[in-house]
Amino acid sequence: MQVEESVPIDANAHCPGPSSADAGKSDACEGCPNKEICASAPRGEDPDLPLVTERLNKIKHKILVLSGKGGVGKSTFSAQLAWALSLDENKQVGLLDVDICGPSIPTIMGVQNEEIHQSNEGLSPVYVCENLGVMSIGFLLPSEDSSVIWRGPKKNGIIKQFIKDVYWADLDYLVVDTPPGTSDEHLSLVQFFKQSGVDGAIIISTPQEVSLQDVRKEINFCQKAKIPILGLVENMSGFVCPSCHNKSNIFIANTGGGEALAAEFSIPFLGRVPLDPRITQACDYGKSFVDECPESPASEAIIKIIDGMCL
Repeated sequence: MQVEESVPIDANAHCPGPSSADAGKSDACEGCPNKEICASAPRGEDPDLPLVTERLNKIKHKILVLSGKGGVGKSTFSAQLAWALSLDENKQVGLLDVDICGPSIPTIMGVQNEEIHQSNEGLSPVYVCENLGVMSIGFLLPSEDSSVIWRGPKKNGIIKQFIKDVYWADLDYLVVDTPPGTSDEHLSLVQFFKQSGVDGAIIISTPQEVSLQDVRKEINFCQKAKIPILGLVENMSGFVCPSCHNKSNIFIANTGGGEALAAEFSIPFLGRVPLDPRITQACDYGKSFVDECPESPASEAIIKIIDGMCL
């Protein structure tokens, strides 16, 4: 029996892109799982865009941290990246958590019990240290157990508020921790960063093929949305013993891992971050792993990744 294919083999080849007027409406969108999301996205010029752009223009470097799937350590990497950037006391760093339904950044940064304050300039980020501020919907929830059950437009509104109404001042770096996939939050960021520009995205994967499959979709999203890719990071790349520093591969890279995938798509491979049980402890207690354990191969890998981003 012959099965009729409802979607072309290369379904993304003629994708109009999430910012197009035909997004979700063209023939190429038939069968795409993101069709309804793209079709329902707001059209036309957002009247708040000039103010959003004005805020973002004051930030020198804007970095998105993306992952195709959950569980790859994206929020952990975002937090440690922000900590590492803030080691330079002359740099001002912001960490924006737009994972609306799973805001883990306040806990990872050790500020889960803090509250957001209003100033004359706008909402003030929660400062972890003098040169590192954090913003997350987690600060606005009544408790850590509260769930966020919102549709796309409300998610879009809170992300815009975090950019437009938060007084980030003159940041050197803004690291944006995004949820897994390519959904409402990502489309909102594309819209808001369109005028001011973004340095690019760091894509997080783990070595096994099931993770790399989703990363391919994330790379395709960046290409369609015209987001530069700073590079790919292979997280959880082996286990490193804190005592002897011997390495054991937990997740086997049967198809070549992140480095092979980066070569396939001609994007930079920024490096491998091995597992270290002390990273979990640092996240649970809101500590800077790169500061607490500078001798760890994982800390050295994160610092090397920063050097390789070419900002």
